Amino acid sequence: MRVAFACDHGGFPLKQRLLAELRADNAEVLDLGTNSPDPVDYPDYAEALGLAIREGRAECGVLVCGSGVGASVAANKLPGIRAALCHDTFSAHQGREDDDCNVLCLGARVIGPELAAEILRVWLKARFSGLERHQRRVNKVKALEEKYCG
Repeated sequence: MRVAFACDHGGFPLKQRLLAELRADNAEVLDLGTNSPDPVDYPDYAEALGLAIREGRAECGVLVCGSGVGASVAANKLPGIRAALCHDTFSAHQGREDDDCNVLCLGARVIGPELAAEILRVWLKARFSGLERHQRRVNKVKALEEKYCG
């Protein structure tokens, strides 16, 4: 699986731990930065990650900022991106299985590294169920995107 990873300076403290988790899961990682704790703007990294998915350079992505909120808001502005902010394993699993989310957002200042790694493991193993009710809902989300984003 090809996974794009991006973070801002707030997410940087979790970066190496999460990259190690991805590699332990045999994921091919596309590291989009940031590469230091120097202040940067999360929308730039959300865009880079979203474009990597839209362009087929990655199948899914992991995006980390301080709270996870800004990153998820920014990522969800890109057509085709369904980013979920998850700080527990249930939401991570459900977000993939029921909602076909293709980006996991985490808040490095909200959860610790071990919980973040556990959430990532659960999210990576989950797959969209494709059940009719879930596909119908995902299709409605896509229709909203087309209606309002053109």
